[in-house]
Amino acid sequence: MITAGQLESLAETAERFAAGILELTARGNLQVRGITDTDAVADAVAAAGLLPSPTHERVRNIVASPLSGRVGGVVDVRPWVAALDLAIQAAPDLARLPGRFWFSIDDGSADVSGLAADVGVHAVDSNAVALLLAGRDTGIRLAPDDAIDALVAVTRRFAETRGNAWRISELDDVGDLLRGFTPTRPAGAAFAPVNRPPVGWIEQDNGKIALGAAVPLGVLSVRQAQFVAAINAPIVITPWRSLLVCDLAEGVADTSLRVLPPMGLVFDETSRWLEVSACVGSPGCERSRADVRAEATRVAESGANPVSRVHFVGCERACGSPPAGEVLVATEDGYRAMSRSTGPP
Repeated sequence: MITAGQLESLAETAERFAAGILELTARGNLQVRGITDTDAVADAVAAAGLLPSPTHERVRNIVASPLSGRVGGVVDVRPWVAALDLAIQAAPDLARLPGRFWFSIDDGSADVSGLAADVGVHAVDSNAVALLLAGRDTGIRLAPDDAIDALVAVTRRFAETRGNAWRISELDDVGDLLRGFTPTRPAGAAFAPVNRPPVGWIEQDNGKIALGAAVPLGVLSVRQAQFVAAINAPIVITPWRSLLVCDLAEGVADTSLRVLPPMGLVFDETSRWLEVSACVGSPGCERSRADVRAEATRVAESGANPVSRVHFVGCERACGSPPAGEVLVATEDGYRAMSRSTGPP
């Protein structure tokens, strides 16, 4: 969640002190690359209110249902996101969490639980939430008021006992993490991953409009960011490399839909860009064997739709891979499919 002013500030910062773009990641983050003055960027980010805790910045990784409180869902989890963020910052021992550790809060829409975050809650109804580990239902049900404390308690135990594990999915036994909790339902169920972002004209439950814009390859130019910020509305970054511009009057939404598509943002549900993505690739990543963004662009702009969701990567690390679909890794002889069973999580 980001304000128009914060997005504008980041765009200006990227233009002055970095590569001149903002990158949306598969974890719902905004990323600035090619920084030439780290102190200036740090100062600008802090001034924009985006660095509330330098000690915990790498572990404030929370993904939540992007349209919560606006469309569907059984509960508005936006206050839970803020409460969890404050709880993480208030726990000194959580500062040592691995930077890839991830929290999820699903409002019952089943849109982010399928991303298999390390620890999460999924609203069952207005009175109960399911506790998830690595995207799977533990069978434990909690009162909504207990959700944040439970997430922090489980995470603290992971931080204390993880050994060399970076993610909960790497543990052989998660029983110790759940000490003190009593399952009341069968455990083990997983949620199907969602691979496509909400795009286009989205009617909110309160009669206002949200606009969903996919960002090809997750690369948001300074000019695009500035025009989105000029709408002066709340913005949500989704884990599908897209933006939601929310709480719009119909006239503002209509005008925005005339201005933004010609700039390269995608509002069409049939666009090939909703099925194609890539890691940074060459020359931005020294590990990459190829310019995978160029290959992804070729596929997205070709005359035929891809057979399925496809993600191009420059090496076996497979950064940014979606939870489902085909991952193609660059080799000296072209691209080969990466096995989900042997590739990284």
